[in-house]
Amino acid sequence: QVQLMESGGGSVQSGGSLRLSCAVSGVTWSTWSTYCMAWFRQSPTHAREGVAAINSIGRTEYADSAKGRFTISEDKGEHALYLQMNNLKPEDTAMYYCAIEAHCTEEYLIAATTNAQRPEVMFSFWGRGTQVTVSS
Repeated sequence: QVQLMESGGGSVQSGGSLRLSCAVSGVTWSTWSTYCMAWFRQSPTHAREGVAAINSIGRTEYADSAKGRFTISEDKGEHALYLQMNNLKPEDTAMYYCAIEAHCTEEYLIAATTNAQRPEVMFSFWGRGTQVTVSS
């Protein structure tokens, strides 16, 4: 059973930093050679949107709002996904979710970070989220 668990959220002031973590378990990695993972966020005023994505060979893509401030990374040994967020802004306030999909095409990363498709359709497995609140 694939499970994802986010952590690292919290409350910070504008300009601050947070590092989100996502622990992944239950995956048969030997059969998931073309997997990809992503961070999404959702707030009461915005639909779920992609923030950053990474595939099994380390290629990354970012939403325009995240470029230059956020960094997605993966620790394959620990089966963990990270999102380093710097220079946070009040508009970054949201619930942040990690997601994983077993087989991703070349276009998956761009589609995820440009909201070209519904996130719930693109990714089969999701965590429960971690709240990030940025005050001005």
